[in-house]
Amino acid sequence: MKSSAISVLLILCCFLSHGQKFVSEKSSVTFFSDASVEDIKALNTKSNGNFNIDNGEIEFVIPVKEFKFSKSLMQKHFNEKYLETEKFPQSDFKGEIRNYKTEISGKQDVRAVGKLTIHGVTKAVDIPGIMEVINGKIILRTKFIVRLQDYSVTIPQLLYRNITEQVEVTFDVTFVSEKEKE
Repeated sequence: MKSSAISVLLILCCFLSHGQKFVSEKSSVTFFSDASVEDIKALNTKSNGNFNIDNGEIEFVIPVKEFKFSKSLMQKHFNEKYLETEKFPQSDFKGEIRNYKTEISGKQDVRAVGKLTIHGVTKAVDIPGIMEVINGKIILRTKFIVRLQDYSVTIPQLLYRNITEQVEVTFDVTFVSEKEKE
């Protein structure tokens, strides 16, 4: 009897130590460049991530080639000349969500603090966002600016009017419980 109680306690401790994990069900990452000649916008719905609600750890992987543009030439230049997707096929974020209270429902202002890697360059970031729980799903939304030179993305002088030195990134993801996804 005593050994079975200890076994149950050990199993319960192992379960709780892994935390309640959520995985991305759907995601949308867009970037927008407001240039004097032409606006540039791309959408990626293929990113994957996970979020541990107990300790706030969050990770995301974004396959860079999956950004879709309205013009095929923009997409070609993006992949070949700027982000060099053959060499740097993915961007990622690893960090934690701060200021999230599991006992509070509704929208909450949060911060994603961690390391963002783009074009093979990793930088520390602190990104404001909003989290909300709706029907057991966690929704994370954020909008932030990325300076291209911070990530060694160069713009040829010839094209400086076509592409701005910074882009606005909008990130929208819905997480579901890992158990629900199975």
